[in-house]
Amino acid sequence: MVKLALLLLLLVGLAARLGGADRITGRSFASRSPVLASNGMAATSQPLATQVAIDILKRGGSAVDAAIAANACLGLMEPTGCGIGGDLFAIVWDAESEKLWGLNGSGRSPKSLSLEKLRAELAKRGLERIPPTGVLPISVPGAVDAWFSLHERFGELPMPELLAPAIAYAEQGFPVSQLIAHYWESSVKKLGGEPGFLDTYAIRDGDLRRAPREGEIFRNPALAATYRALAEGGRHAFYRGEIAATIARTVAAHGGFLGEEDLAAHRSEWVEPVSTNYRGVDVWQLPPNGQGLAVLQMLNILEGYDLAAWGPESPEYVHRFVEAKKLVFEDRARYYADPDFAEAPIEALLSEEYAAKRRALIDPKKAQPRYDAGNPALEQGDTIYLTVADRRGNMVSLIQSNYRGMGSGVCPEGLGFCLQDRGELFSLEEGHANLYHPGKRPFHTIIPGFATQGGKPWFSFGVMGGATQPQGQVQVLVNIIDFGMNVQEAGDWARILHEGSSEPTGERMTDGGEVSLESGFPASVLAELEARGHRFVPGRGNFGGYQGIIRDPATGVYHGASESRKDGMAAGY
Repeated sequence: MVKLALLLLLLVGLAARLGGADRITGRSFASRSPVLASNGMAATSQPLATQVAIDILKRGGSAVDAAIAANACLGLMEPTGCGIGGDLFAIVWDAESEKLWGLNGSGRSPKSLSLEKLRAELAKRGLERIPPTGVLPISVPGAVDAWFSLHERFGELPMPELLAPAIAYAEQGFPVSQLIAHYWESSVKKLGGEPGFLDTYAIRDGDLRRAPREGEIFRNPALAATYRALAEGGRHAFYRGEIAATIARTVAAHGGFLGEEDLAAHRSEWVEPVSTNYRGVDVWQLPPNGQGLAVLQMLNILEGYDLAAWGPESPEYVHRFVEAKKLVFEDRARYYADPDFAEAPIEALLSEEYAAKRRALIDPKKAQPRYDAGNPALEQGDTIYLTVADRRGNMVSLIQSNYRGMGSGVCPEGLGFCLQDRGELFSLEEGHANLYHPGKRPFHTIIPGFATQGGKPWFSFGVMGGATQPQGQVQVLVNIIDFGMNVQEAGDWARILHEGSSEPTGERMTDGGEVSLESGFPASVLAELEARGHRFVPGRGNFGGYQGIIRDPATGVYHGASESRKDGMAAGY
């Protein structure tokens, strides 16, 4: 089955190469045409979850209702990227108030774990940094509280009705799709030694424990019971009582610190989205502790170039895109953190003057091995993204994650899910904005995107994949705004990926990092990049996954897309 998955990826690459030939004649490559509908649209990374969202819309549910129902299904069907042991962020366009709302549903570090105690625990285990697995990187899971916060403000149907489809699939089973089966197998090999993991996510095959294979029916009755408890008891069923006690007991039994008091104290936060205007389009992101500002900063730098004249395959565009990313990620490494502990100079970072100063540092003919962060005021993650729009004009952009694939690997007994490992993204460097502190939210990679035109909703979108997310979002926007692609073409187009930048965890870029390009870029572009000093790594990298919905401002028709790098689907009615 893995061979089949790899064959699919090769075929996608071949299609992109064929698309490259098509582009000579002026036609952009797309795996399919956009999905069009007037009454509602949903785009997720798993077709069954998309169908559930459409069913909820047809029953009169709001876009947020449908998004919650789909997310619950994805927590079951795509545990390799999300689940209720993780965090959630969302941007919602409310048609009634004609306003964008932002929700930060990320959890905090254990209040009983001081920096000194954390350093002592790491030293005891022979570690120099917070590990990606086990109990030490676990922070409070914020997804469930985020569901209920969204539902209280924008929901129409009762929560039991929204969770019913996921409960039924968890009890009766669902067929595991191809790409998810591939990542599931990798996760079982990597996380099989963590507490409760095999009992939750492996199938008994004689004396062996293995991951479910493509097309195999997988059931998770423990998760069904947990979802049923949420349907009946609301958010308190998760953050107080037996579920919270089980989480705390499991973590403590294996030397961790997340306790019942941490869970009971958790609340999501409504925040004001921030924006920049890119060629007449207002692009919106959530403020830190996420990395959404990176999208806006990159767009500000790129707006100073005539990208449309160069084209999406030109070395001029690729070079400046990579250098802009490197510049912005220096600020990302220095400034993006929990605003309760370190306030980022957002207004200055997004100013035209600052963008011009940073743009001036880009040498048009030479890649730079390093940049310093500016002074404006003075890669491994996996994720799900979904977007839904309803007949009233409401739209939701929602992203949810465990961080590294299936997270920490720690699965509380009998609950049917894995706890996230977001705490790995804290820095241990004194004076750093993202320095670990008890009760603090770690730096976050997951970012929902939204764009408006003339104060009206236009584009709800997101790209999955750690540090790929801001790079992918910028490329999707540039593909549409500068290069004239439709919502499907913009996601299917071959991607640029730069890795090796300075990080909020303390690492510093000194060698310029590495560039990967998907199949579809001409060999001449690769040669020119190398001549300019870029280190090119062919065929490697997390190029992410994308969903998007555009609302035609003239007709109100929704145009939906779900790209070919995932198992997903867009559908409407």
